[in-house]
Amino acid sequence: MLSKRRGVLAFLLITFAFTWSGMFFVRYALDVSLANPLAQLPWALGPALVAVVVRKWVTREGFGDAALALRLRPAWREYLVAWLGPLGLVVATCLLTAALGLWSPDLGALDDFVPGLPWWVTVLLLLVLVVVLTPIYWGEEFGWTGYLRMRLLPGRPLLATLVTGLIWAVWHYPLAFLGYAEFDNVALGLLVWTVFFLQQEILLTWLRLRSGTIWTTSLAHAGNNLIFALLTATLLTRGEGGDLDPLLVMLLTMVPMVPLCAWVLVTGRYRAEQPPAPAAAELAWAGR
Repeated sequence: MLSKRRGVLAFLLITFAFTWSGMFFVRYALDVSLANPLAQLPWALGPALVAVVVRKWVTREGFGDAALALRLRPAWREYLVAWLGPLGLVVATCLLTAALGLWSPDLGALDDFVPGLPWWVTVLLLLVLVVVLTPIYWGEEFGWTGYLRMRLLPGRPLLATLVTGLIWAVWHYPLAFLGYAEFDNVALGLLVWTVFFLQQEILLTWLRLRSGTIWTTSLAHAGNNLIFALLTATLLTRGEGGDLDPLLVMLLTMVPMVPLCAWVLVTGRYRAEQPPAPAAAELAWAGR
């Protein structure tokens, strides 16, 4: 128990120090926008790198519970949910927005997303890109959901999930002051952002426990950024059918996730679904 607490503390201190200092250095010392994908790599991969360091050299616990095995066959349903779920949330959000009279259905913005390509080709390409870039999003998931969440508050799965989601949200806060995310009302924006991250962590934790692999959560995280957030922002803030405020769009995207989170929590999915025994590939990592 003492070793795990030491590991959690080391993970948090190193992760925040490394990634936060990196964000400010890139933005102000190098004068590079954090919207630049290359500038995002250090802090995107940071949590996973720190988790590896802590597992191997701080607690020396190895990787036996790291859920690194792909488990493609037993977890194919969870992979399908992680891959197509974000697109389903886009549809649900757009239908809700149209029903409220805030958006006139128009996919023209997606036609302009990649000049010369129809909207449906753009969506297909994004679905492929999600799979290709999943290893990048593993950088956050292996750290937050795969390491921190599994060690916080043993025996209290819901509280551990919520605390992890809160910490994960706070870790993103500097981005609201460094030009990556802009809110007219910063306090309100951060509050909404925090609730959004809590919802995400509830669903990501369910995927991790249900599938027994960190790769389903990494795939879902990639889909959240490259499908859910990107397509809703494109359709609802830039299209001719609507020019909604980005904060309002974020609030609207949270609505379809409410019943999903409620289903996970009310039905006791965290108690019912336990991670399987470590696979041979994970045991090999543990021995390194």
